Amino acid sequence: MSFFFGNRSSKTFKPKKNIPEGSHQYELLKHAEATLGSGNLRMAVMLPEGEDLNEWVAVNTVDFFNQINMLYGTITDFCTEESCPVMSAGPKYEYHWADGTNIKKPIKCSAPKYIDYLMTWVQDQLDDETLFPSKIGVPFKRNFMSVAKTILKRLFRVYAHIYHQHFDSVMQLQEEAHLNTSFKHFIFFVQEFNLIDRKELVPLQELIEKLTTKDR
Repeated sequence: MSFFFGNRSSKTFKPKKNIPEGSHQYELLKHAEATLGSGNLRMAVMLPEGEDLNEWVAVNTVDFFNQINMLYGTITDFCTEESCPVMSAGPKYEYHWADGTNIKKPIKCSAPKYIDYLMTWVQDQLDDETLFPSKIGVPFKRNFMSVAKTILKRLFRVYAHIYHQHFDSVMQLQEEAHLNTSFKHFIFFVQEFNLIDRKELVPLQELIEKLTTKDR
């Protein structure tokens, strides 16, 4: 699902992760885009018949990374060290960064720094062919699903930060329809396959209920 922001160049700090054309994953992505075009997001997230769950989760994780990258890219001018000295989703929720390898003990940092760490970390996972194989027939690692869950849990935090701290800017830019559609698609996907613990979703619980009740 691609969003275009007119002629205004959005300052995206990570290159788009492309799925190779002609690959089976590319066909899956095209299938996802075609189903999304029908407007039924609940149907769009379902595992296509006969497809591998790992591969479906992989393709959609890459797609969500690209969407969030682009959405955040439109508001980076408003998300600064001064405006967002901590990474938060409203007054009750603050996130500290750790990746388990370079930074083992969670550190408190500004939202732009946190999101830069987060997106760089996600990109490294997506670029790892042993974790996200792009070639047909290459098996997924046993721990693939737990890695995908961690990626999606962290990507959710970027949505949560945008909604809590920058929604006014999103509205000024007239991007709220894009943001809402992207987030709704994300939530339906993680709900369909139970990929994020409910407690992690609490910062946007009211919004999730509002967006999803219409489609029950």
